[in-house]
Amino acid sequence: MHDVLMMRHGEAGPGYPDHARRLTPRGELETGKMARWLAEQVVAGEMVVPRLYASPYARAQQTALLLCDALGTSLETLDFITPDDAPSAVSDWLLEQPEGPPIMLVSHMPLVGELAGLLVEGSPAQGIGFPTAAIAEFEADVWAAGCAQLKRFTQPSQLA
Repeated sequence: MHDVLMMRHGEAGPGYPDHARRLTPRGELETGKMARWLAEQVVAGEMVVPRLYASPYARAQQTALLLCDALGTSLETLDFITPDDAPSAVSDWLLEQPEGPPIMLVSHMPLVGELAGLLVEGSPAQGIGFPTAAIAEFEADVWAAGCAQLKRFTQPSQLA
């Protein structure tokens, strides 16, 4: 079974409506740092280029497009990975995905934290905090509640 990577979008500015909020200059920098790190992982043979999916919200799209540029891949939009969507819907979708390269989801809090809790601990209430632009990598034989393991958690502040 493929691995799943979850990334919270880079830092976004305030504003309304929420779906139109865009990355700040800092958000662009931290996302760029993470994109370069991912590309280095691929070049080193430590990771395969993932299939990239993002929320339709502007800040997630901006984040994902920076990743696409660094990884030389394309982007698909998933309408059900916005901030307040149900982690169970994403878990159900993961169950339906064919084997292949890793899947990377670029989304938002609280969804990424709740989905991590659901996949690892079996409960969205057991979620983890995600700083902006952080990436969590998971592995599982089946993408059901409580069946995944967190392999690695990387955030921009850890990188040079």
